[in-house]
Amino acid sequence: MRRYPISIGWMLTLALLVPGCARQAERAPLLDEGPATVASLNAPDLQNGASADAKKPASAADDATIARVTATMLTQEHYLRQPLDDTISARHLEHYLDALDPLHLYFLQSDLEEFEPWQHTLDDRLQQNGDTSPANKIFARFLQRLDQQVEYVNQLLKTDENFTFTGKDVYVLDRKNLPRPKDLAEAQQIWRERLRYEYLQEKLNKQKPEEIVKTLTRRYARLARTMHDYDNDDIFQLYLSSLTHAYDPHSDYLGRSSLENFGIQMKLSLFGIGAKLTSEDGYCKVVELIPGGPAMRSKQMKEGDRIVAVAQGNEAPVDVVDMKLDRIVDMIRGPKGTTVRLTIIPADATDPSTRKTITLVRDEIKLEEQEAKARLIEVPQNGGKPLRLGVIDLPSFYADMDSRTKSHKSTTADVARLLKKLEAEKVDGVILDLRRNGGGSLPEAIGLTGLFIKKGPVVQVRDSDGTVRVDDDPDPTVLYDGPLIVLTSRLSASASEILAGALQDYGRALIVGDSSTFGKGTVQAVMPLGPILQRNRIKIATDPGALMLTIQKFYRASGASTQLKGVIPDITLPSLTNYIDVGEKTLENPLKWDTIPSARFQKLNRVQPYLAALRKRSEARIATDKDFAYLQQQIAQLKEMLANKSVSLNEEQRLKEKQETDARVAARKQELKSRPPSKEKEYLITLKQAALPGLPPPTTANSAKNTATNKKPSSAEEDDAAAITPDDSTTAQDITLLETRRILADLIALSKKPVTTAAR
Repeated sequence: MRRYPISIGWMLTLALLVPGCARQAERAPLLDEGPATVASLNAPDLQNGASADAKKPASAADDATIARVTATMLTQEHYLRQPLDDTISARHLEHYLDALDPLHLYFLQSDLEEFEPWQHTLDDRLQQNGDTSPANKIFARFLQRLDQQVEYVNQLLKTDENFTFTGKDVYVLDRKNLPRPKDLAEAQQIWRERLRYEYLQEKLNKQKPEEIVKTLTRRYARLARTMHDYDNDDIFQLYLSSLTHAYDPHSDYLGRSSLENFGIQMKLSLFGIGAKLTSEDGYCKVVELIPGGPAMRSKQMKEGDRIVAVAQGNEAPVDVVDMKLDRIVDMIRGPKGTTVRLTIIPADATDPSTRKTITLVRDEIKLEEQEAKARLIEVPQNGGKPLRLGVIDLPSFYADMDSRTKSHKSTTADVARLLKKLEAEKVDGVILDLRRNGGGSLPEAIGLTGLFIKKGPVVQVRDSDGTVRVDDDPDPTVLYDGPLIVLTSRLSASASEILAGALQDYGRALIVGDSSTFGKGTVQAVMPLGPILQRNRIKIATDPGALMLTIQKFYRASGASTQLKGVIPDITLPSLTNYIDVGEKTLENPLKWDTIPSARFQKLNRVQPYLAALRKRSEARIATDKDFAYLQQQIAQLKEMLANKSVSLNEEQRLKEKQETDARVAARKQELKSRPPSKEKEYLITLKQAALPGLPPPTTANSAKNTATNKKPSSAEEDDAAAITPDDSTTAQDITLLETRRILADLIALSKKPVTTAAR
């Protein structure tokens, strides 16, 4: 069986409110950000034997075949080797219901009573004849409840008497652990309070009543349209993914589109027109053009254009107004060198009836914004030459798993190029920033670790039968041997934890960051179903997709698992994410933490002699730093919100709270504005620039936001995270990275001096 070993990390999600999307958003690293989808890509060669006509809709017989094979492979290939029995069946049902209704807003107790018999039969249905009919029946009930909510909301919006906010009412933001409504009357009460909460949110933002009604009416209509657009393939994938999640949170069923997106994420390249699209009021709208792509090169398309029809080559155009976004993207996709004709309404058209047809030739698009990149920061020193610090930002461990050429995409090769450039520019120390790195290719994590150590064990991998394999760095050369810090967060997962854990075990790097990393210590393999069906001489008319199954657990060179506990940093910094409910231990059905014997390796002891002094200096700075004082205020506010788990619906009280917050923000902005300009210089080094002599023009340092903690939810209208996360947009600089740079400066200074007793 052809396997692709990976260690996929997770993206932070805080209870997305779009039913059916919460679990999907968590389970696989997709390229699109929020509602935008990249209109591009040719399917990577992961199918390996799937039907040539992969885009045909699946038949009931095909679905049954895929479901049976999935059930069989889960029992035979998953790490747990757990039979598909009534226990798994009950979990499967629960996961599917939660995938559709994560906040317990829709399904009633009477619905649960009706579904209850399936707790003991879903396993039998799947294994005997691949029956997935309960998925469609449950989804139909969900749509019924959703339509009831939309109808009820529209009635409430017709009168102002529902929107007075003078009492002591509160709205519970997160209902995922609360019982589902007992009947329709109780559900309507919950829907009413939710609507009142949303109405008050808009009112506090100084929207007029008529504008609020339009906004909320449109929001609920869009939600209903999105869910009604779910087709059989969407429901099927959601149902089988709910089954795999009953085994562990990282196993997945990947339909064709998800499999393509996974391949793109790993290769950081795709074929298409180079445009990001979103759905707005029934139209497919261009939100961004990717630099260097066919759309931008043509100079015929711009942001804001709306696509109303798509044609392949010389074929007749197909109207796409009110069509599901995924389907439109699918029509725009295609192999390199083929043409697609788009009929658009130009963004600057004065007449909405204006139409323009453009022809684009699909080409390869490099996703350079997700590649590794570096910064060189010059820090002035009193009476001496500036301190030169290198920062490498690595969003993921990517690799082109289908290419064996020397030029194939590789994290290790890219970071090596950046390190060579930084060394050529004579940096005094390096920070490897993994705060937003959710994982990726396991071999790349091993290879990247090898750039900093001589040969030796990096990670130990245990199979389900207890067999342990030690994966070594076989290369005795060291590319960078200077002072090194690995910066982590609660979002650093999987492959990031392997690298951080290995460099910590060896004593090669100082680990700085949140209280722990994510805690994902399992290995997944992508198993395309096409070859399996072929070997068993089973023919189906559609692409069967693939299974991503947990097949192994990994352990540090020291023998400790990173599962659940993650990697504990040597120096912990204050952070909002330390208090957010994120990490492996917050997921359902995670594998357990354990240990195995340590591998044999030689410790370098580059950190321990200076650790006490480094901690003491950092703690002293943080205690008197204005930026961290402001962060501590935010942390206190966040802890209070999380403890309350609800928000007041009293307008006067909320307005007072908002005014107090606004005053703090204004004072913060004024304080930042009064600061003298930084004398530091910062040079951005991309992979392209790494090959050029010298450095690009400098920019003012300290202007970058902390992308690991400050990134806003992709859709504020549909994410309660916006309501429970304090506004930290006034931080104005990445204070976590700034303090990490100061720690690195301390490490550089201390490592140049003889080790004293006080520094031990």
